[in-house]
Amino acid sequence: MKLVKTTDAVGHVLCHDITQIIPGRFKGPVFKKGHIVTEEDIPVLLSVGKENLYIWEKHEGMLHEEEAAKILYDICTKGSDDFRASEPGEGKISIFAAKDGLLKIRTDALRAVNSLGRMMIATTNGNFPVRAGECVAGTRIIPLVIEKEAMDEALRVAGDESILKILSFSIKTAGIVTTGSEVASGRIIDAFGPVLRDKLGEYEVRVIAQTILSDDPTKITEEITAQAEKGAEMILVSGGMSVDPDDRTPKAIKDTGARIVSYGAPVLPGAMFLLSYLEHAGRSIPVVGLPGCVMYAKRTIFDLVLPRILAREELTADDLAEYGEGGLCKNCAQCHFPDCGFGK
Repeated sequence: MKLVKTTDAVGHVLCHDITQIIPGRFKGPVFKKGHIVTEEDIPVLLSVGKENLYIWEKHEGMLHEEEAAKILYDICTKGSDDFRASEPGEGKISIFAAKDGLLKIRTDALRAVNSLGRMMIATTNGNFPVRAGECVAGTRIIPLVIEKEAMDEALRVAGDESILKILSFSIKTAGIVTTGSEVASGRIIDAFGPVLRDKLGEYEVRVIAQTILSDDPTKITEEITAQAEKGAEMILVSGGMSVDPDDRTPKAIKDTGARIVSYGAPVLPGAMFLLSYLEHAGRSIPVVGLPGCVMYAKRTIFDLVLPRILAREELTADDLAEYGEGGLCKNCAQCHFPDCGFGK
C-alpha cells in the first residue's frame, strides 16, 4: 500500500475501511475496503478527517488486515461447525457461537498468540455457557498490513488444536436426594427441590426422581445407588453438608463407592461443596453434595460448575482450586451473573 493525498485519490482502491463516528448515532465504515474513490467521495473523506489515504499495492510476502484476521479466525476455530464468522469489517472478524454449550478456551495458546504483538484475539470468559448467535470472540491485526511470516508464527505457537471449542450439554436427566430430618418429618417445607429444578430447567435437564430422607447415611447411600439404577445421569444430594455431628451427607456419598474429587471449594457462597463420581453400569455419574447456600443465595459454586458437569467435563481438584480467584460473590443488590466477576 502507499499513502496519497485524499484530493489525489480519485480512481484508486482503498486498502482499509474508512470509519465515521457520529456521537450517539453511528459508528461504522462510511467506505469499505476495496472501494474505488470517486470525485464525489472527496468531501466525505475530508469530513471524517482523512487528509491522506492508504491505497492498495500488493507486495509479495505481505498480507492485508482482513486476510490476517481470517487466519486468526482459523486459528480460533480450525473450521469447526461450532462457530460462524462475521464479514470482515474495519479489519476485524467477530466470532459467533453456532450452538448452545460450554465455551472452552485454550488459554495458553490464546496468550501465546496475543504475546506476539501486532495481532489480537479477544474472547469472552471460558467455562461459561454460551447461546447460539452469541458473540464469543473477535480477531484483528493492529497494522493495516503484516508479514506472512508473522502469521505463520501465530499458526505455529497456537498449535494444531483450535483455541475455541463448544461442548454440548449432553447430560439430560438428574436425580435429587434431599436430606434433613426437619424436612423428612414435615416440620419445614422442602425449599431445595424447587431451586434445583429451576436451575436444571435452564439447561433443559429433566428431574427423574426426588426423594426426601432423614439424616440416615445408610438410607442416603441406598437412595443414591437406586437413582443411579433408575438412569439418572447426575445426582444432586442437598443438605447435611456442614461439620455438625448430625450432618451425614459426605459419609453417605463416600459409602456409595464414589470417588471423592473434593470436599470443599474456595468459593463463597459454597465452601462446603462436594464433588464426586460414581462408576455404575459402565457410566461415570457425577454425585454432587450441595450446601445450604444453594437453597437461598442467588448464585453459588453450583452455578459455576453445573454447566461444566452437564457438558460431561470431568472436573479435578485443581479445576475447583482455580475458582479461588474470582470465587467471592459480592452479593450485589441487583445480580448481573454471569456478567460479573464471580468465578472468573
